[in-house]
Amino acid sequence: MVSYSFVALVSLAALALYFYMGLQVGMARSRYDVKAPATSGHPEFERYFRVHMNTLEWLVIFLPCLWIAAVFTTDWGAIAASAVTVLGVIWIIGRFIYMRAYVKDPATRSRGFAIQALATLLLFVIDLAAAVINIVAQ
Repeated sequence: MVSYSFVALVSLAALALYFYMGLQVGMARSRYDVKAPATSGHPEFERYFRVHMNTLEWLVIFLPCLWIAAVFTTDWGAIAASAVTVLGVIWIIGRFIYMRAYVKDPATRSRGFAIQALATLLLFVIDLAAAVINIVAQ
């Protein structure tokens, strides 16, 4: 039986980070008196809000890439499957770095953004390669 436990934990950790970011938005909304449904106001609130929304935009790309890679790489062995999990962890680290940098100074967000974008790109390449290999093998 194939176990996706580590990929599930990475997925849950990514969602936990997203939840944490949402809490940060709520606290910033309260701290800077930005009443719902407003999404603009104090510049620091807007940075928390953009980090949260940008993470949502990337979760839609990241999570399917993570799971497709996990499904395909189980046939390639433990090392390949572990690489998928590691790429997921790298994505989370990149998003965390992005969050901290963006809130402090949006101009410094590039490193965290590049880390998570590269992890997602590698997962996408794994997905594409695996899909082509499976089609050819049929």
